[in-house]
Amino acid sequence: MSNLLHLTDENFNTEVNSKPAMIVDFWATWCGPCRALAPTIEALADEYAGKVAVGKCDVDQANAAASKWRIQSIPAVIAFRNGVEVGRVVGNYPAKVKELIESLL
Repeated sequence: MSNLLHLTDENFNTEVNSKPAMIVDFWATWCGPCRALAPTIEALADEYAGKVAVGKCDVDQANAAASKWRIQSIPAVIAFRNGVEVGRVVGNYPAKVKELIESLL
């Protein structure tokens, strides 16, 4: 069972603001580096279940959320603490994403 949250424009703010610690992967189906990073994001969702929430937000389906968070390049992974951005990794950098999620513990 996947621990990933699928975020949309409709549920983005509610989910991010309701979690004390969360990372969100902004991605798109046509993005090769996004697809390459996906297994890392899925593994982190399982590894940190109950500690840090992990969500995915398709920028093509959630234009408002992508615009609000100024997503200009994908993949972009943002760390949130109580709904406030506290860090960001842009690009396919699994080790940096792991460091980002560790920073929320």
